[in-house]
Amino acid sequence: MIIINVVLLTTEEAAARLGVKVQTVYAYVSRGVLASVRSGDGRTSLFDADDVEALARRGRPRRTSRPPMFEIQIDTALTSLSEHTLRYRGRSAVALAGSATFEQVAELCWTGTLPDSFPNWRGSTVVLPDHGDLLDLVRVAVALAALDDPSRADLRPDAVAACGRVLIATMVDSLPVRRRGRAPTLVLGADASAGSAPSNPLRGTIAGRLWARLAEGQAQPGLVAALNAALVLLADHDLAPSTFAARIAASVRADPYAVVSAGLGPVSGVLHGRASRAARQLLDAATVSDPASATAEALRIWGAYPGFGHPLYPDGDPRAVALLAVLRRAAGASPAMAVVDGVQEAARRRVPIQPNVDFAVAALGLVAGMPTDAGELIFAVARTAGWLAHALEEYGEAPGRFRPRANYRPAAAEL
Repeated sequence: MIIINVVLLTTEEAAARLGVKVQTVYAYVSRGVLASVRSGDGRTSLFDADDVEALARRGRPRRTSRPPMFEIQIDTALTSLSEHTLRYRGRSAVALAGSATFEQVAELCWTGTLPDSFPNWRGSTVVLPDHGDLLDLVRVAVALAALDDPSRADLRPDAVAACGRVLIATMVDSLPVRRRGRAPTLVLGADASAGSAPSNPLRGTIAGRLWARLAEGQAQPGLVAALNAALVLLADHDLAPSTFAARIAASVRADPYAVVSAGLGPVSGVLHGRASRAARQLLDAATVSDPASATAEALRIWGAYPGFGHPLYPDGDPRAVALLAVLRRAAGASPAMAVVDGVQEAARRRVPIQPNVDFAVAALGLVAGMPTDAGELIFAVARTAGWLAHALEEYGEAPGRFRPRANYRPAAAEL
Protein backbone atom coordinates (compact mmCIF):
# COMPACT_ATOMS: atom_id res chain seq x y z
CA MET A 1 0.00 0.00 0.00
CA ILE A 2 1.31 3.40 -0.97
CA ILE A 3 0.59 6.27 1.41
CA ILE A 4 0.71 9.79 0.00
CA ASN A 5 0.90 12.60 2.50
CA VAL A 6 -0.54 15.83 1.17
CA VAL A 7 0.13 18.91 3.26
CA LEU A 8 -2.59 21.54 2.89
CA LEU A 9 -2.12 25.22 3.67
CA THR A 10 -4.71 27.77 4.64
CA THR A 11 -5.14 30.88 2.51
CA GLU A 12 -3.21 32.96 5.02
CA GLU A 13 -0.36 30.42 5.08
CA ALA A 14 -0.22 30.31 1.28
CA ALA A 15 -0.18 34.11 1.11
CA ALA A 16 2.65 34.27 3.64
CA ARG A 17 4.76 31.73 1.69
CA LEU A 18 4.15 33.56 -1.60
CA GLY A 19 4.75 36.97 -0.08
CA VAL A 20 1.44 38.36 -1.35
CA LYS A 21 -1.87 39.50 0.09
CA VAL A 22 -4.74 37.07 0.66
CA GLN A 23 -6.68 38.81 -2.13
CA THR A 24 -3.84 38.05 -4.53
CA VAL A 25 -4.03 34.36 -3.69
CA TYR A 26 -7.69 34.34 -4.69
CA ALA A 27 -6.79 36.24 -7.85
CA TYR A 28 -4.32 33.44 -8.66
CA VAL A 29 -7.16 30.94 -8.22
CA SER A 30 -9.48 32.89 -10.52
CA ARG A 31 -6.71 33.04 -13.17
CA GLY A 32 -6.01 29.32 -12.96
CA VAL A 33 -2.52 29.88 -11.56
CA LEU A 34 -3.21 28.02 -8.32
CA ALA A 35 -5.74 25.30 -7.51
CA SER A 36 -7.73 25.23 -4.29
CA VAL A 37 -9.84 22.67 -2.47
CA ARG A 38 -12.63 23.21 0.03
CA SER A 39 -12.04 22.41 3.66
CA GLY A 40 -14.09 19.81 5.48
CA ASP A 41 -16.61 22.40 6.66
CA GLY A 42 -16.96 23.76 3.11
CA ARG A 43 -16.36 27.32 4.27
CA THR A 44 -12.66 27.91 3.58
CA SER A 45 -10.12 27.15 0.87
CA LEU A 46 -7.00 25.02 1.25
CA PHE A 47 -3.96 24.76 -0.99
CA ASP A 48 -1.50 21.97 -1.72
CA ALA A 49 1.78 22.97 -0.07
CA ASP A 50 3.79 21.53 -3.00
CA ASP A 51 1.82 23.67 -5.50
CA VAL A 52 2.38 26.75 -3.37
CA GLU A 53 6.08 26.00 -3.05
CA ALA A 54 6.44 25.53 -6.82
CA LEU A 55 4.68 28.82 -7.42
CA ALA A 56 6.85 30.58 -4.86
CA ARG A 57 10.00 29.34 -6.61
CA ARG A 58 8.71 30.66 -9.93
CA GLY A 59 8.10 34.11 -8.49
CA ARG A 60 4.91 36.11 -8.91
CA PRO A 61 3.25 34.73 -12.03
CA ARG A 62 2.07 36.92 -14.85
CA ARG A 63 0.62 34.14 -16.96
CA THR A 64 -2.02 31.59 -16.16
CA SER A 65 -1.23 27.87 -16.00
CA ARG A 66 -4.29 27.21 -18.14
CA PRO A 67 -3.73 26.54 -21.87
CA PRO A 68 -1.69 29.51 -23.17
CA MET A 69 -3.41 32.54 -24.66
CA PHE A 70 -2.13 34.26 -27.75
CA GLU A 71 -0.07 37.23 -26.62
CA ILE A 72 0.05 40.16 -29.02
CA GLN A 73 1.69 43.40 -27.97
CA ILE A 74 0.73 46.66 -29.64
CA ASP A 75 2.32 50.03 -29.03
CA THR A 76 -0.24 52.59 -27.93
CA ALA A 77 -0.29 56.08 -26.47
CA LEU A 78 -3.87 55.71 -25.26
CA THR A 79 -4.32 53.70 -22.10
CA SER A 80 -1.96 52.34 -19.49
CA LEU A 81 -2.94 50.18 -16.58
CA SER A 82 -1.23 48.57 -13.64
CA GLU A 83 -2.46 46.56 -10.67
CA HIS A 84 -3.72 49.76 -9.06
CA THR A 85 -4.28 52.46 -11.69
CA LEU A 86 -5.86 53.18 -15.06
CA ARG A 87 -4.76 56.18 -17.11
CA TYR A 88 -5.94 57.73 -20.36
CA ARG A 89 -3.07 59.49 -22.13
CA GLY A 90 -1.29 59.80 -18.79
CA ARG A 91 -4.31 61.12 -16.87
CA SER A 92 -5.94 59.17 -14.05
CA ALA A 93 -9.26 57.73 -15.20
CA VAL A 94 -10.52 57.86 -11.61
CA ALA A 95 -9.74 61.57 -11.35
CA LEU A 96 -11.38 62.24 -14.72
CA ALA A 97 -14.50 60.37 -13.62
CA GLY A 98 -15.15 63.03 -11.00
CA SER A 99 -14.03 66.12 -12.88
CA ALA A 100 -14.79 65.69 -16.60
CA THR A 101 -17.73 64.77 -18.78
CA PHE A 102 -17.64 61.63 -20.87
CA GLU A 103 -17.48 63.81 -23.97
CA GLN A 104 -14.36 65.57 -22.71
CA VAL A 105 -12.68 62.25 -22.00
CA ALA A 106 -13.59 60.93 -25.45
CA GLU A 107 -12.04 64.05 -26.99
CA LEU A 108 -8.93 63.42 -24.89
CA CYS A 109 -8.69 59.88 -26.25
CA TRP A 110 -9.25 61.00 -29.84
CA THR A 111 -7.16 64.16 -29.98
CA GLY A 112 -4.76 63.97 -27.05
CA THR A 113 -6.16 67.18 -25.56
CA LEU A 114 -8.73 67.50 -22.77
CA PRO A 115 -11.12 70.34 -23.71
CA ASP A 116 -11.53 73.12 -21.15
CA SER A 117 -15.22 73.50 -21.97
CA PHE A 118 -17.95 70.91 -22.29
CA PRO A 119 -18.51 69.87 -25.94
CA ASN A 120 -22.16 69.41 -26.86
CA TRP A 121 -22.59 66.58 -29.35
CA ARG A 122 -25.48 66.39 -31.77
CA GLY A 123 -26.50 63.34 -33.75
CA SER A 124 -29.42 62.16 -35.79
CA THR A 125 -32.26 59.87 -34.78
CA VAL A 126 -32.77 56.61 -36.63
CA VAL A 127 -35.96 54.57 -36.36
CA LEU A 128 -35.33 51.41 -34.37
CA PRO A 129 -37.45 48.28 -33.92
CA ASP A 130 -39.82 48.40 -30.96
CA HIS A 131 -38.47 45.16 -29.51
CA GLY A 132 -35.13 43.59 -28.64
CA ASP A 133 -32.65 44.18 -25.89
CA LEU A 134 -30.73 47.42 -25.64
CA LEU A 135 -27.46 46.10 -27.07
CA ASP A 136 -29.22 44.74 -30.15
CA LEU A 137 -30.96 48.08 -30.68
CA VAL A 138 -27.63 49.90 -30.55
CA ARG A 139 -26.21 47.48 -33.09
CA VAL A 140 -29.07 48.32 -35.45
CA ALA A 141 -28.62 52.05 -34.80
CA VAL A 142 -24.96 51.88 -35.85
CA ALA A 143 -25.81 50.03 -39.07
CA LEU A 144 -28.59 52.47 -40.00
CA ALA A 145 -26.48 55.52 -39.17
CA ALA A 146 -23.79 54.25 -41.53
CA LEU A 147 -26.26 54.26 -44.42
CA ASP A 148 -26.90 57.98 -43.95
CA ASP A 149 -23.24 59.06 -43.89
CA PRO A 150 -21.79 59.66 -47.37
CA SER A 151 -18.38 60.54 -45.89
CA ARG A 152 -17.96 57.36 -43.84
CA ALA A 153 -14.90 56.31 -45.86
CA ASP A 154 -12.96 59.43 -44.81
CA LEU A 155 -10.34 58.10 -42.39
CA ARG A 156 -8.53 61.34 -41.63
CA PRO A 157 -8.27 62.00 -37.87
CA ASP A 158 -10.59 65.04 -37.87
CA ALA A 159 -13.21 63.17 -39.88
CA VAL A 160 -13.06 60.09 -37.63
CA ALA A 161 -13.44 62.22 -34.48
CA ALA A 162 -16.37 64.10 -36.06
CA CYS A 163 -17.96 60.78 -36.96
CA GLY A 164 -17.49 59.56 -33.39
CA ARG A 165 -19.31 62.55 -31.92
CA VAL A 166 -22.29 62.10 -34.23
CA LEU A 167 -22.34 58.30 -33.93
CA ILE A 168 -22.34 58.16 -30.12
CA ALA A 169 -25.03 60.85 -29.95
CA THR A 170 -27.09 58.91 -32.51
CA MET A 171 -26.67 55.63 -30.60
CA VAL A 172 -28.12 57.28 -27.50
CA ASP A 173 -30.75 59.55 -29.04
CA SER A 174 -32.27 56.75 -31.15
CA LEU A 175 -33.20 54.64 -28.12
CA PRO A 176 -36.74 54.89 -26.75
CA VAL A 177 -37.21 57.43 -23.97
CA ARG A 178 -38.27 56.06 -20.58
CA ARG A 179 -38.38 59.38 -18.78
CA ARG A 180 -40.41 62.08 -20.52
CA GLY A 181 -39.44 65.72 -20.40
CA ARG A 182 -36.06 67.38 -20.69
CA ALA A 183 -33.04 65.20 -20.11
CA PRO A 184 -31.54 65.82 -16.66
CA THR A 185 -28.53 68.04 -16.17
CA LEU A 186 -25.12 66.78 -15.11
CA VAL A 187 -23.32 68.26 -12.13
CA LEU A 188 -19.68 67.31 -11.65
CA GLY A 189 -17.69 67.17 -8.46
CA ALA A 190 -18.89 67.79 -4.93
CA ASP A 191 -21.97 69.73 -6.07
CA ALA A 192 -23.49 66.50 -7.35
CA SER A 193 -24.28 65.31 -3.83
CA ALA A 194 -24.79 68.66 -2.11
CA GLY A 195 -28.13 69.62 -0.65
CA SER A 196 -28.08 73.10 -2.19
CA ALA A 197 -28.86 73.93 -5.78
CA PRO A 198 -26.04 72.92 -8.15
CA SER A 199 -23.80 75.80 -9.21
CA ASN A 200 -22.92 74.67 -12.71
CA PRO A 201 -25.43 72.22 -14.24
CA LEU A 202 -24.52 70.96 -17.71
CA ARG A 203 -27.36 70.39 -20.15
CA GLY A 204 -27.42 68.07 -23.12
CA THR A 205 -24.68 65.72 -21.96
CA ILE A 206 -24.50 62.13 -23.15
CA ALA A 207 -24.94 61.05 -19.51
CA GLY A 208 -28.12 63.08 -19.14
CA ARG A 209 -29.56 61.90 -22.44
CA LEU A 210 -28.68 58.28 -21.67
CA TRP A 211 -30.30 58.61 -18.25
CA ALA A 212 -33.60 59.58 -19.91
CA ARG A 213 -33.46 56.30 -21.85
CA LEU A 214 -32.54 54.06 -18.94
CA ALA A 215 -34.30 55.40 -15.84
CA GLU A 216 -37.95 56.29 -15.32
CA GLY A 217 -37.79 58.03 -11.96
CA GLN A 218 -36.82 61.53 -11.03
CA ALA A 219 -33.16 62.12 -11.74
CA GLN A 220 -30.95 62.83 -8.74
CA PRO A 221 -27.84 64.87 -9.59
CA GLY A 222 -25.61 62.38 -7.81
CA LEU A 223 -26.93 59.43 -9.80
CA VAL A 224 -26.54 61.23 -13.13
CA ALA A 225 -22.98 62.01 -12.06
CA ALA A 226 -22.52 58.31 -11.30
CA LEU A 227 -23.70 57.42 -14.81
CA ASN A 228 -21.22 59.91 -16.28
CA ALA A 229 -18.48 58.41 -14.08
CA ALA A 230 -19.35 54.93 -15.36
CA LEU A 231 -19.05 56.12 -18.97
CA VAL A 232 -15.66 57.69 -18.24
CA LEU A 233 -14.31 54.64 -16.40
CA LEU A 234 -15.43 52.28 -19.18
CA ALA A 235 -14.19 54.40 -22.10
CA ASP A 236 -11.13 52.24 -22.69
CA HIS A 237 -9.26 49.37 -21.06
CA ASP A 238 -6.16 48.44 -23.00
CA LEU A 239 -6.58 45.60 -25.53
CA ALA A 240 -9.79 44.04 -24.23
CA PRO A 241 -11.37 41.53 -26.68
CA SER A 242 -13.75 44.07 -28.23
CA THR A 243 -10.96 46.61 -28.64
CA PHE A 244 -8.71 44.10 -30.35
CA ALA A 245 -11.57 43.23 -32.71
CA ALA A 246 -12.00 46.92 -33.47
CA ARG A 247 -8.28 47.34 -34.16
CA ILE A 248 -8.30 44.35 -36.52
CA ALA A 249 -11.15 45.98 -38.46
CA ALA A 250 -9.28 49.28 -38.56
CA SER A 251 -6.09 47.55 -39.73
CA VAL A 252 -7.83 46.56 -42.97
CA ARG A 253 -9.19 50.10 -43.24
CA ALA A 254 -12.78 49.43 -42.26
CA ASP A 255 -14.68 52.70 -41.76
CA PRO A 256 -15.53 53.95 -38.24
CA TYR A 257 -19.04 52.47 -38.32
CA ALA A 258 -17.65 49.05 -39.23
CA VAL A 259 -14.99 49.41 -36.52
CA VAL A 260 -17.71 50.02 -33.92
CA SER A 261 -19.78 47.13 -35.28
CA ALA A 262 -16.72 44.88 -34.95
CA GLY A 263 -16.31 45.95 -31.34
CA LEU A 264 -19.96 45.31 -30.57
CA GLY A 265 -19.58 41.63 -31.46
CA PRO A 266 -17.44 40.59 -28.46
CA VAL A 267 -19.42 42.93 -26.19
CA SER A 268 -22.34 40.53 -26.44
CA GLY A 269 -20.25 37.82 -24.77
CA VAL A 270 -21.18 36.96 -21.20
CA LEU A 271 -17.51 37.18 -20.23
CA HIS A 272 -17.12 40.69 -21.59
CA GLY A 273 -19.72 43.45 -22.04
CA ARG A 274 -22.61 41.37 -20.77
CA ALA A 275 -20.81 40.37 -17.58
CA SER A 276 -22.69 43.08 -15.70
CA ARG A 277 -26.01 41.34 -16.43
CA ALA A 278 -25.10 38.34 -14.27
CA ALA A 279 -24.01 40.70 -11.50
CA ARG A 280 -27.32 42.54 -11.78
CA GLN A 281 -29.20 39.25 -11.59
CA LEU A 282 -27.33 38.49 -8.37
CA LEU A 283 -28.36 41.87 -6.94
CA ASP A 284 -31.96 41.37 -8.04
CA ALA A 285 -32.01 37.95 -6.38
CA ALA A 286 -30.63 39.46 -3.18
CA THR A 287 -33.43 42.05 -3.27
CA VAL A 288 -36.08 39.34 -3.42
CA SER A 289 -34.51 36.96 -0.87
CA ASP A 290 -31.43 38.07 1.06
CA PRO A 291 -27.75 38.65 0.22
CA ALA A 292 -26.47 35.52 1.94
CA SER A 293 -28.89 33.20 0.13
CA ALA A 294 -28.39 34.95 -3.22
CA THR A 295 -24.60 34.76 -3.08
CA ALA A 296 -24.68 31.10 -2.03
CA GLU A 297 -26.96 30.31 -4.97
CA ALA A 298 -24.74 32.29 -7.37
CA LEU A 299 -21.72 30.29 -6.22
CA ARG A 300 -23.63 27.05 -6.78
CA ILE A 301 -24.73 28.03 -10.30
CA TRP A 302 -21.64 29.80 -11.65
CA GLY A 303 -18.91 28.48 -9.39
CA ALA A 304 -17.96 32.09 -8.68
CA TYR A 305 -19.52 35.39 -7.72
CA PRO A 306 -20.45 37.38 -10.84
CA GLY A 307 -18.95 40.84 -10.70
CA PHE A 308 -16.12 39.91 -8.32
CA GLY A 309 -12.42 39.60 -9.04
CA HIS A 310 -10.35 40.78 -12.00
CA PRO A 311 -7.14 39.12 -13.28
CA LEU A 312 -5.51 42.51 -13.97
CA TYR A 313 -6.36 43.93 -10.55
CA PRO A 314 -5.56 41.34 -7.85
CA ASP A 315 -5.93 43.95 -5.10
CA GLY A 316 -9.21 45.36 -6.40
CA ASP A 317 -10.50 47.07 -9.54
CA PRO A 318 -9.92 50.84 -9.14
CA ARG A 319 -12.84 51.55 -11.47
CA ALA A 320 -15.20 49.71 -9.15
CA VAL A 321 -13.84 51.51 -6.10
CA ALA A 322 -14.36 54.90 -7.75
CA LEU A 323 -17.83 54.20 -9.13
CA LEU A 324 -19.14 52.65 -5.92
CA ALA A 325 -17.86 55.67 -3.99
CA VAL A 326 -19.78 58.06 -6.27
CA LEU A 327 -22.85 55.85 -6.02
CA ARG A 328 -22.64 55.71 -2.24
CA ARG A 329 -22.51 59.50 -1.96
CA ALA A 330 -25.59 59.73 -4.16
CA ALA A 331 -27.67 56.86 -2.75
CA GLY A 332 -26.68 57.05 0.91
CA ALA A 333 -28.57 54.55 3.05
CA SER A 334 -31.22 53.69 0.46
CA PRO A 335 -32.68 50.15 0.48
CA ALA A 336 -31.04 49.40 -2.87
CA MET A 337 -27.63 50.49 -1.61
CA ALA A 338 -28.14 48.29 1.44
CA VAL A 339 -28.60 45.33 -0.92
CA VAL A 340 -25.38 46.25 -2.75
CA ASP A 341 -23.49 46.42 0.54
CA GLY A 342 -25.08 43.19 1.74
CA VAL A 343 -24.01 41.26 -1.36
CA GLN A 344 -20.44 42.55 -1.05
CA GLU A 345 -20.30 41.55 2.61
CA ALA A 346 -21.83 38.12 1.99
CA ALA A 347 -19.35 37.40 -0.81
CA ARG A 348 -16.35 38.57 1.23
CA ARG A 349 -17.31 36.36 4.15
CA ARG A 350 -16.80 33.34 1.93
CA VAL A 351 -14.10 34.57 -0.49
CA PRO A 352 -12.02 37.67 0.31
CA ILE A 353 -12.11 39.06 -3.22
CA GLN A 354 -13.09 42.55 -4.40
CA PRO A 355 -15.91 43.64 -6.73
CA ASN A 356 -15.02 44.68 -10.26
CA VAL A 357 -16.45 47.38 -12.51
CA ASP A 358 -19.19 45.04 -13.79
CA PHE A 359 -20.57 44.78 -10.26
CA ALA A 360 -20.35 48.56 -9.80
CA VAL A 361 -22.27 49.19 -13.04
CA ALA A 362 -24.86 46.60 -12.02
CA ALA A 363 -25.17 48.38 -8.66
CA LEU A 364 -25.78 51.66 -10.46
CA GLY A 365 -28.54 50.01 -12.48
CA LEU A 366 -30.20 48.62 -9.36
CA VAL A 367 -30.06 51.89 -7.40
CA ALA A 368 -31.28 53.96 -10.36
CA GLY A 369 -34.06 51.54 -11.33
CA MET A 370 -32.62 50.77 -14.75
CA PRO A 371 -33.48 47.64 -16.77
CA THR A 372 -31.42 44.50 -16.29
CA ASP A 373 -29.50 44.97 -19.54
CA ALA A 374 -28.59 48.62 -18.85
CA GLY A 375 -25.02 47.73 -17.93
CA GLU A 376 -24.10 46.34 -21.33
CA LEU A 377 -25.59 49.40 -23.04
CA ILE A 378 -23.54 51.72 -20.82
CA PHE A 379 -20.49 49.62 -21.65
CA ALA A 380 -21.12 49.78 -25.42
CA VAL A 381 -21.71 53.54 -25.51
CA ALA A 382 -18.64 54.23 -23.38
CA ARG A 383 -16.30 51.83 -25.15
CA THR A 384 -17.24 53.23 -28.58
CA ALA A 385 -15.02 56.18 -27.67
CA GLY A 386 -12.13 53.83 -26.97
CA TRP A 387 -12.66 51.76 -30.11
CA LEU A 388 -12.51 54.83 -32.31
CA ALA A 389 -9.41 56.09 -30.47
CA HIS A 390 -7.70 52.78 -31.18
CA ALA A 391 -8.92 52.94 -34.78
CA LEU A 392 -7.29 56.35 -35.14
CA GLU A 393 -4.00 54.83 -33.99
CA GLU A 394 -4.40 51.81 -36.25
CA TYR A 395 -5.14 53.92 -39.32
CA GLY A 396 -1.62 55.30 -38.88
CA GLU A 397 -0.02 51.85 -38.93
CA ALA A 398 0.84 49.64 -41.89
CA PRO A 399 -2.44 48.13 -43.18
CA GLY A 400 -3.35 44.49 -42.63
CA ARG A 401 -0.64 43.81 -40.07
CA PHE A 402 -2.71 41.26 -38.11
CA ARG A 403 -2.54 37.95 -39.97
CA PRO A 404 -2.11 34.96 -37.64
CA ARG A 405 -1.44 31.56 -39.17
CA ALA A 406 -3.39 28.40 -38.38
CA ASN A 407 -1.84 25.00 -37.75
CA TYR A 408 -3.81 22.60 -39.91
CA ARG A 409 -4.72 19.44 -38.05
CA PRO A 410 -6.53 16.88 -40.22
CA ALA A 411 -9.67 15.32 -38.85
CA ALA A 412 -9.56 11.64 -37.94
CA ALA A 413 -11.62 10.81 -41.03
CA GLU A 414 -8.88 12.22 -43.28
CA LEU A 415 -6.11 10.08 -41.80
